[in-house]
Amino acid sequence: MPRAHIELDRRAVIAPVRRRTFGSFVEHLGRCVYTGLYEPEHPNANDEGFRMDVVALVKELGSTTIRYPGGNFVSGFRWEDSVGPRDRRPVRRDLAWHSLESNQVGLDEFARWLKLTDSELMLAVNLGTRGIQPALDLLEYANHPSGTALSDLRIANGTPEPHNVRMWCLGNEMDGPWQTGFMTADDYGKIAARTAAAMKMADKDLELVACGSSSSRMPTFGDWERTVLEHTYDHVDYVSCHAYYQEYDGDLGSFLASATDMDYFIDTVVATADHVGYKKRSNKKINISFDEWNVWYLKEHEESDEVNDEWRHAPRQLEDVYSVADAVVVGNLLMTLLKHSDRVTSASLAQLVNVIAPIMTEPGGPAWRQTTFHPFSITSRLASGEVIRPLIQAPVYDTARHGAASVIDAVATADEDRAAVFLVNRDLHEPAHVTIDVRSLGSTHVTEAVTLADADVYAKNTLTEQNRVTPAPNTTAKLADGVLTVELPPVSWTAVALG
Repeated sequence: MPRAHIELDRRAVIAPVRRRTFGSFVEHLGRCVYTGLYEPEHPNANDEGFRMDVVALVKELGSTTIRYPGGNFVSGFRWEDSVGPRDRRPVRRDLAWHSLESNQVGLDEFARWLKLTDSELMLAVNLGTRGIQPALDLLEYANHPSGTALSDLRIANGTPEPHNVRMWCLGNEMDGPWQTGFMTADDYGKIAARTAAAMKMADKDLELVACGSSSSRMPTFGDWERTVLEHTYDHVDYVSCHAYYQEYDGDLGSFLASATDMDYFIDTVVATADHVGYKKRSNKKINISFDEWNVWYLKEHEESDEVNDEWRHAPRQLEDVYSVADAVVVGNLLMTLLKHSDRVTSASLAQLVNVIAPIMTEPGGPAWRQTTFHPFSITSRLASGEVIRPLIQAPVYDTARHGAASVIDAVATADEDRAAVFLVNRDLHEPAHVTIDVRSLGSTHVTEAVTLADADVYAKNTLTEQNRVTPAPNTTAKLADGVLTVELPPVSWTAVALG
């Protein structure tokens, strides 16, 4: 049985827990919006057509910020299509996903949906096929109170109060040849800088996100961030990171160590951003918006015919069904984001409903939780106060894709009243015995302990078996004399709350 020991020192504070770390992402792609969030004919739909069973699950998930409306979709999007009387909104072709967009859900409707879920809107502008003036127009429509042409148009459309969007993405994945209107780093840096400067002329307090690399495997990774930030550094507040992971060719050991790649990605982007800042003699720090991350079986979807030239409305696309192993990786990735809370101050799990999502729906039928729902919702609920850096002594194992990785990973959070420890066991076969010194946290008892695991690491929740996998109480978690002991099953994610 692997044994590990973890030291937690209340003084080893990384940063405050950032509530925006628990953000998500809604793109007009597949069934994320239509028959996901919005299905007017559904028995649980409200007067605007939004599924209230989905709203309840989103609130349980604990999403704080929702990035919208894309994603690849935004690079061909005309925001004007999505406002005004629904019967006059045009149907458009979405080139990114080769489907038809009805525009029946647009900015105003989505903002009202966000109020149902108590989430903040993070809005993306189209820098793929459009530019500065449409971005400024959208900003005026969304945020100006009244008395201008576009703010008065919003009021006439039934939204008297401004949306007051604070966080804006300057395009999406502009380094990718799959992106409509993709650019070189130099070309993108120039248009992003001009757009950002103009938007801040309208509102100097906006928080703007420049596009970073679409993944750490892009051939331009590093150079892209450097070039873009050399243009935009003075005008933006964030650079984005996007990363997706999957199991390849049965190599579960490498897959379970995916968080080590995310750690490398973040460290590299931070170093690059700081390098540009030092060159500019700037005291400003650029933070990271990790605004797309998840497990995504992209290789399998690329080999399918989901994206084709049939031009359908809301086809089933990218509807991954997630396993226990996938959920353990998602929980571990979220732990890694917490460990970088000093610089990763916003993140978005991609996506929210149906499309590589923690929530699934059936048209006219139920909504249910995927396995990945649970580590996200529990971490969002329990993490509070400050992130505490753990000192982990544990065995390591070799992986084909990520080199040496610790069998046990962990992170902790603490405030004045409570603490939480989050753990993963990456061992494929053996349970692990873990001791954790929590004396400096001042905790006296375990208030909650749950583990997500299963004898079948590929067990999944489906339409016919919606609760096949759920977290179970971890009865081994004991706190005595300032030492927490817990047994972790193989391939598992665990959360322990302390009072």
